[in-house]
Amino acid sequence: MSTDVAAPRRSRFRAALARPDAPALGTWVKLPVMESVELLALAGFDFVVVDLEHAPIDLQTAYQLIGTANHLGLAPIVRIPALDPGITQRILDAGAEGVMVPHVDTVEQARAAVASVRFPPLGARGVGSTSRAGAWGAMPRAEYLRYGQEEVVLVVQIESARAASSAGAVAAVPGVDALLVGAADLSTSEGTTEDDPRVVALVAAAVKDCLAAGVPIGNAGGADAGAVRRAADAGFTFTLLSNDASLLGAAARAAVQAGRTVRYRR
Repeated sequence: MSTDVAAPRRSRFRAALARPDAPALGTWVKLPVMESVELLALAGFDFVVVDLEHAPIDLQTAYQLIGTANHLGLAPIVRIPALDPGITQRILDAGAEGVMVPHVDTVEQARAAVASVRFPPLGARGVGSTSRAGAWGAMPRAEYLRYGQEEVVLVVQIESARAASSAGAVAAVPGVDALLVGAADLSTSEGTTEDDPRVVALVAAAVKDCLAAGVPIGNAGGADAGAVRRAADAGFTFTLLSNDASLLGAAARAAVQAGRTVRYRR
């Protein structure tokens, strides 16, 4: 890790998105333990999304997970439970590369998310350069502010038919860097399943509109080549492969199933 705190920092997540040959690969972090992040970094993921919406992870634990990811060269994004400028401020000053905001249905909500993530004049985030994000005050304030405006990533989630229909307009909001389609919530809100032709069409239209606006869009899927192939073919720029808990569970089941095939030799 570089000790030159004045040198411009670059977002690892943005670098992964910029690769022209394949989507960026990430996964959710559901388990409130640093070892999960260590193992995911060793596995070679580009980024992780620490999940404060659907997992028992508090701010103190998120702080530790962010620090672990940063030290291991893994881009940490944090999904907050709901739009809350106070939580957003603390997550970003803890050193997160970005924030993911769930259930963004409208341009107005997207603008509110931008306001919580960006410094003035684009937003209303407070200056806290004596935090980890500012190298505890050792980093020049100009670099702390530049990183927050130019490198920190705001990802908004599209999780309803209304949101899918507004994807292009949301993507065009200055300060929004990427969208993530939440197909499970979208299909549930429509009272159907993810493979329903109506849902498939809504997602396809959202991807088309988002890419036309020049903004990356991602999805969450399974942990296999087929799932990534389908994401790439659909136009997604990044994809989340399962989550740490499910990956652990799948590996454990596979180990036990393999072990159960063995019988004593008589």
